Amino acid sequence: MTARGQDIVLGVLFAGLGLAAAWQAMGYRGASGTYPLVLGLGLATLGLLLALRSLWSGARVPRPLVDHPRHVAVTVVVGAGYLALVPVLGFYAASALVALVLPAALGFRRPVFALLAAAGFMVVVWLVFTGLLAKPLPTGFWSRW
Repeated sequence: MTARGQDIVLGVLFAGLGLAAAWQAMGYRGASGTYPLVLGLGLATLGLLLALRSLWSGARVPRPLVDHPRHVAVTVVVGAGYLALVPVLGFYAASALVALVLPAALGFRRPVFALLAAAGFMVVVWLVFTGLLAKPLPTGFWSRW
């Protein structure tokens, strides 16, 4: 498949997934549906933009579906581990761990930058969910102490 075709298909899939998430979120009562609704609409918009951009100016040359299969496999394994760890460690600890482990597993070798990025990411997530949305995230075993 050409680069253009892959981007069109991917854009349409993301747009469909985003619209489905937004549609589902509209059924939530009160303010609990606002965040997933906005995320779903954002995903749908970005998917549509990708598909449209590819229609207008996408490359018509063949390309492999995945340039680095090993990186995809590592990311899927780390993502699955993350999903398993969130109920045990809580959102913050599991997210910080993934933010440190994934770059190293993919070959990033600057630990100071990885630590700064992980810390910055966690601060932003905490500010958004706890401060802005007033929806604290699961703390896992930390809440027992």
